[in-house]
Amino acid sequence: MSAVTRPDAGHPRDPGGDTRLHLVVCGADALVWTLAEELANSRHRIRLTVITPHRIRPDVPDLKVLEDRGVALRQADRLDERTFRDAGLAGAAALALVMPDDMVNLHAALCAREVEEKLRVVVRMFNTGLGGSVSRIFPDYVVLSDAEMAAPAFVAAALGEVAPTHFRHGGRTLYVAHRGDVPGRSVMATLATGTAGEVAVLPAEPEAPAARPDDLVLAEAAGRPPGEDVTRRLLARAGRRRHPLTAVGRALRAALNRKLGVAVLITLVTTVLAGAVLNAWDETDHDLWESIYVTLMTAVGASDVEEQRNAVAQAAQLVLTVAGLALLPLITAAVVDGMVNARLALSQGRLAGQLREHIVLVGLGNVGTQVLRRLHDLGVRVVAIDRHAEARGVKSAQRRGIPVIVGDASREETLRAASIDTCRALVVVSTNDPVNLQAALYARAIREDLRVVLRLFDDDFARRIESAFQINTSRSVSRLCAPVFAAALLERNVHASIPVDRHALLVGTVTVREGSDLDGAPLSAVDHPGEARVIAMSAAAQEWMDWRPDPRRVLAAGDRILVAARQRGLRALVERSKPVL
Repeated sequence: MSAVTRPDAGHPRDPGGDTRLHLVVCGADALVWTLAEELANSRHRIRLTVITPHRIRPDVPDLKVLEDRGVALRQADRLDERTFRDAGLAGAAALALVMPDDMVNLHAALCAREVEEKLRVVVRMFNTGLGGSVSRIFPDYVVLSDAEMAAPAFVAAALGEVAPTHFRHGGRTLYVAHRGDVPGRSVMATLATGTAGEVAVLPAEPEAPAARPDDLVLAEAAGRPPGEDVTRRLLARAGRRRHPLTAVGRALRAALNRKLGVAVLITLVTTVLAGAVLNAWDETDHDLWESIYVTLMTAVGASDVEEQRNAVAQAAQLVLTVAGLALLPLITAAVVDGMVNARLALSQGRLAGQLREHIVLVGLGNVGTQVLRRLHDLGVRVVAIDRHAEARGVKSAQRRGIPVIVGDASREETLRAASIDTCRALVVVSTNDPVNLQAALYARAIREDLRVVLRLFDDDFARRIESAFQINTSRSVSRLCAPVFAAALLERNVHASIPVDRHALLVGTVTVREGSDLDGAPLSAVDHPGEARVIAMSAAAQEWMDWRPDPRRVLAAGDRILVAARQRGLRALVERSKPVL
């Protein structure tokens, strides 16, 4: 049963009550704290109510410190109609449901609709397929995935990029690159171009002769190898070139165990030496082919007794025959042993041999799964580690042919099994802070120069760890995502923020409402160079996105338009998408 207290002031519908914008936030982990802090620090006139369960994650800071900033705190173990009514949801402008469970958030969203029909609802969901269905059924609901939003920062840090420039939307991974580094068919939109020392943001698409290779563009990553996308530059800087013989060597090392390999090698050396002696002391002159033929035929036991040969030749023939008898079963054993080892490695989540130039990813939860998908889309080798074989991202890794090691990443042997000493970077994004930190420190003990990207729930702790232990990057997922959730509550459906020179470009979705300025207008009315550029759109009853849509297409109520825009451009489009009163 829920237990809440009555709010202090009336809601905006009460003539004598508080006229500020009333927002309600519900959550149970670090995101609820960071989002509440973000809203409390905003410049908008906001009356904020925060609802949490009686028991929340121990790493969440004390929410009571926000009461000094006018935040009303409520506690309830069940988000139902009674809880929302007691918290003053009726008449509120927007509700953020950021509980860590998709079904809890969906149930709460349906209950909230019964309390306030015109409420703007922002829902946190990992399952983007389910989230898309919810958005189509309830246009006023905005579904966001904190995992999708945080993953680009971890990917960028792992690849050594300055800014998080990757994001995933509509089943595709998009990233920022220079035009000269990507195929022309992959370019979705031009973000910036420099002329005479000045940067033009969101310009009109240049004609082919005028396109400059150093233009900044938004491009699609489609699983091409690193030589064909932006990661090529990073590989080149590292000076790591793959060689075909290296792959062959790794395969042979994986197929043979040490003792069997030594036995095969000794037998081969004995066979070659005995064959050389036999041909050298044989009284018959042989050319190269005949020498090889006689040696191999003798090795497999096809030789006859030659009493007329001298003693040295007879001894060599005897040794060669014995070695040949040993060589055949050894080769058979090596083939069988290699097949068995490969099957055991696959079934037990072990690597068959040692990898190089890959990224070790620890944690296949919500965030880890999104990081895995983006790295794979960018053509980067990945080895994943998780202590649970049924973790959310294990099946996703298996579908992509990515090896998964089931084990404790805080143990040195697990990290070594993932070839930590030859990888490009370690990305640790599990939901256990002690395990994350211990894995990072163990990896640094193995390799002092290893790039380590670490996830920690507390943002202040993350900054201190980064400084104290020289970790390359420490990130708090809640700190990365809270600004986007806050923007969504304030009617800005933002998926990513892209830094360009001194500007911040937002990638967001604008939904066309019935009776708005955009209802019945051509798509070209949305595309304003310098302010907003259309990337894709989805019709009201359409589940997929149309990328590079025809600008002559007529918009209708329920259509969703994905744009890259300046802040003022996105704000203007949101206003134009609302019904005209």
